[in-house]
Amino acid sequence: MILAACIDDRGGMLFHHRRQSQDRLLRQDLLEEAAGRPVWMSAYSYKLFSPAPENVHTAEDFFSRALEGEWCFFEDVDPAPWLSKAEKVVLYRWNRIYPADLYFPDLPEGWKVERREDFPGSSHEMISKEVLVRPER
Repeated sequence: MILAACIDDRGGMLFHHRRQSQDRLLRQDLLEEAAGRPVWMSAYSYKLFSPAPENVHTAEDFFSRALEGEWCFFEDVDPAPWLSKAEKVVLYRWNRIYPADLYFPDLPEGWKVERREDFPGSSHEMISKEVLVRPER
């Protein structure tokens, strides 16, 4: 699975069951990165992608449905239990600090940055994308 999440400067993802942002250009970038491969997410996140392309899927247990090479977009669910299944992690960073009560977990040692890039968002002047690959097993 390729695990994707949006985080603030402290790793915050969600506050009182509300996302920190709804950036349209970030969602576009995520779909371009997925390149037509399945993208799994919760019903909460699915609403952002309406009308959703054919490769976007929702399920209550979306995190257990993604196969190798498929994407999981974590927004309102703790991704910690699924890090061991992830082959890549894509973090979209808001470059701000927001209130949060759900945080992205620290990655275990050995994860390597494959690439970083910045792009302008629709709600943020600049969004940073970081693609990390798991250590060799």
